[in-house]
Amino acid sequence: MKRITVEASVRYDVLIGSGLLKETGRLCKSVDLGQKVMVITDDNVMPLYFDTVKTQLETSGYEVFSFMITNGEGSKSTDNHIKIVNCLAQNHFSREDTLIALGGGVVGDLCGFCAATYLRGIRFVQIPTTLLAAVDSSVGGKTAVNLQAGKNLLGAFWQPSLVICDPDCLKTLPKQILADGFAEVIKYGAIWDLQLFKMVENGNFDIDSVIARCVEIKRDIVGKDEFDNGLRQVLNFGHTIGHAIEACSNFEISHGSAVAIGMVIVERAFYKQGVCDIDCVNRLEEILKKFSLPVSCKFSADEISSVALGDKKCGNEDIKLVAVEQIGSCEIRKLRLESLKSFIESGLER
Repeated sequence: MKRITVEASVRYDVLIGSGLLKETGRLCKSVDLGQKVMVITDDNVMPLYFDTVKTQLETSGYEVFSFMITNGEGSKSTDNHIKIVNCLAQNHFSREDTLIALGGGVVGDLCGFCAATYLRGIRFVQIPTTLLAAVDSSVGGKTAVNLQAGKNLLGAFWQPSLVICDPDCLKTLPKQILADGFAEVIKYGAIWDLQLFKMVENGNFDIDSVIARCVEIKRDIVGKDEFDNGLRQVLNFGHTIGHAIEACSNFEISHGSAVAIGMVIVERAFYKQGVCDIDCVNRLEEILKKFSLPVSCKFSADEISSVALGDKKCGNEDIKLVAVEQIGSCEIRKLRLESLKSFIESGLER
């Protein structure tokens, strides 16, 4: 088992290892989680892993409740937020009790936001079952639900008490959901770690090591900028444009696929501005294609920019975008809002 400790407003461990799901109760007992736990999961994960987690928790003395949502981005809603916190209240959950997110990024974001807002904050545990959640969204304390106006616009920073990552869960993932996770892995390599990028590029890796390295990178960044005021914004590479593409598709394009397209659009546009060289663009496109991720979309610059201008990273006059100058190194650049459409247009063109 690999243990990575995150030092933020809350100090907590990320545990990575095969078979850890079957030790959920024992691992939860290592931190103070009260007597009651409510497991938030979705209709894909429930039949696969809930019974194992429930049995482990009950064996360790917890009273276990559950709440199941429909899988997909549409469930990360204010309606589900209210339903869950009402369910907590009806079952007399106190500040001493705990929520557990068993699932992917949607489940983790929703569960974390419920934990942040119920009784002004209760503890929660992340048990990611997708690669994307394991390498990214389960660590760092960003929690949110979506509004009609945009993605993740209602949220809070709320760190988990524990993250339990069992790579065996990845064996049940559909190919496209696994590919979504590799979009985030590629992001980490592109912005921060050339060796990670090369390892994935060459196909010479084991998944436990990849997860651990991504978590270490995020730990280091979050430790320096927990509340996303500076350095942490490098993790948004491809995300501003990606979130807009998700919304344009009515979330039919998955998060990982949208981020893949967003990274390519941004990198092509910055290449045309002389920020990076063509080798950087080509390597990024090729590695994404290797993992069956898209590098283009049908939406126009006008459609994408109209949605992106509502992104939470927009200021009054400019928007921050991440440029990978060379693989493993990046910087945050400001772009005037009135230039965003033409910037995206240049990135849509080869």
